[in-house]
Amino acid sequence: MKSTIQVSGQVISIFTKQKEEFISLTDIAKHKNPEATGLVISHWLSTKFTIEFMGLWEQMFNPNFNVTEFSNIKNEAGSNGFVLSSKQWIEKTNANGIVSTAGRYGGTFAHKDIAFEFASWISASFKLYLIKEFQRLKEEEHSDLKLEWNVQRTLAKVNYQIHADAIKENLIPKTLSGKQIGFVYANEADLLNMALFGVTAKQWKELNPREVGNVRDSAMLEQLVVLSNLESVNALLIHQGLPQHKRLVQLNLVAISQMKSLVNNIQLKKLKDGTALQTKPEKL
Repeated sequence: MKSTIQVSGQVISIFTKQKEEFISLTDIAKHKNPEATGLVISHWLSTKFTIEFMGLWEQMFNPNFNVTEFSNIKNEAGSNGFVLSSKQWIEKTNANGIVSTAGRYGGTFAHKDIAFEFASWISASFKLYLIKEFQRLKEEEHSDLKLEWNVQRTLAKVNYQIHADAIKENLIPKTLSGKQIGFVYANEADLLNMALFGVTAKQWKELNPREVGNVRDSAMLEQLVVLSNLESVNALLIHQGLPQHKRLVQLNLVAISQMKSLVNNIQLKKLKDGTALQTKPEKL
């Protein structure tokens, strides 16, 4: 099944493969440079951050992923002259999160989890618009079945699992009890809370005793977008061996930068008011 959505005036193609949605990276890349979409995608794929994220995603969902070749690519990332195309990534690692097709209506498509990450690299605001329009599409598709596509759950699914796996592999000694392990997970969750909200879960509850739920339940959509990004960033920082206090500084800088980009954007105010997006793309 194929469909399209419009994000800031840009038509984005989507197709369904084995009940999973794949979004056109080629169309998303047009927002940055309509004349060189392949180059935009290649630049994104060539960054060490992207390679690590893609490798983690494939290891979670692709049993045939070539981990050995992935390790070779990861070791080369960041070196002078290193360039990776989507076709090379697919052929070398047997990846299935990205699909590259030729022809007039072809291009590079990626599973929605990966496409959201690519959109975040383009700009945090564009990612938010993409999520909002994708949400609208899913709600329309499932209206007869009265199903609800939950933005928060979809945003958190992959990044939360990557974040949890990074904690399990790098921060939890084998001898800890179940209670102690739970403390480590909660401690890392509060690291993200502090970076984004400026308080821990406990501090927020003390400041808002009448509120139902927790600090994340009361978060705005913008904050949920940034939070999903922080989870993937923190997972990679954990894998890099950075101590918690240094990770907090970096995560806080990312949160500040992305929130400024979102809250100061005129288009975002229109989303909040429920009005339609402009048909002409706005420069971000």
